[in-house]
Amino acid sequence: MKAQIVKAPYQMEYTEIPVPQINDDEVLIKIKVCGICGSDWSIYTGKYAADKLPMITGHEFWGEIAEVGKNAKGLKVGDRVATDICLTCGTCYFCRRGDGLLCQTFTQLGIHTHGGFAEYVKAPWKNCYQIPDELDDFTAAFIEPLTTVIHAAQRMDAVIGGSVAVIGCGLGILHGAMAKARACAPVIVIGDHKARLETAKKMGADITINVNEVDDVVAEVKKITGGIGVDYVLEAVGTTGTYEQAFKMLRRGGKVEAFGIVAQGQTAALEPYEFVLGEKKVSGSCAGIGNNWGDAITLLKYGIIDPRPMFSMAVPLAELKTAMEEIREKDNLVKVFVCPELTERKYF
Repeated sequence: MKAQIVKAPYQMEYTEIPVPQINDDEVLIKIKVCGICGSDWSIYTGKYAADKLPMITGHEFWGEIAEVGKNAKGLKVGDRVATDICLTCGTCYFCRRGDGLLCQTFTQLGIHTHGGFAEYVKAPWKNCYQIPDELDDFTAAFIEPLTTVIHAAQRMDAVIGGSVAVIGCGLGILHGAMAKARACAPVIVIGDHKARLETAKKMGADITINVNEVDDVVAEVKKITGGIGVDYVLEAVGTTGTYEQAFKMLRRGGKVEAFGIVAQGQTAALEPYEFVLGEKKVSGSCAGIGNNWGDAITLLKYGIIDPRPMFSMAVPLAELKTAMEEIREKDNLVKVFVCPELTERKYF
């Protein structure tokens, strides 16, 4: 099969390798669509999971079952499936507590082991969720991103009418849409890409703030909220500076949801004084897992979340590296998909 392999930081090779061999508890999936995520760039550049290279990245995938292990139940060749990419041991301290994301041997397809930027991928059959006919091929590729947003929303646990600021206008657009679906208001999306902020508005943001057009983002958020600060801040960029802004724009008694990944070893400055006397809170969320996948499918099927305004283009598998570089350079690109069966680009 054809695959894109990250050999080492900044070294990606489009090559041919053997199709994965499945065991009795796995299925072989023929990749139809795989979205490009910011973490794919982080792995490619060596910022994240460099110790796992060489590897086929890509975790926002879905496909059709091409082969079924003999222990698999309820699945057959030809089924459209999305796959919970989280692989857990099920027996460690954290797994037995129901905290699979904290598993001591936690592994994710496309992040720690081979994923979807290839023609085929193998996965445990128990991790597969069937995709209803109502979901088109590209909306189906938003199942995995939406699971991460659902889990973050559950961790943040914003109340109806609570004010939410989302820092970031990549996946932050989807976080804003989720906050709106939970009846939060106002929902403020903060970023530095004009086109992406316009997309955030289309998907439900009440207010957008372009950091290139204001002198002080924190002051702007305080102004919007009558000087109090927002009830919740979700950081979806992953820099120490934006985390520091998140803590400062939060009201007394509010909560920061940490989502953006900062390189290991980097630290952000904050005043414990503010957290003690202000009774501020912070929690982290790193992925979706388990029935977050079923919930994501339901929300997409019934149009509670409609990601289509985020669609930019789809490219052949051979163009992955070029497309990743274009995303970094072009403000108008929001979501880019990779399709092994495509022979030329498709624009939305």
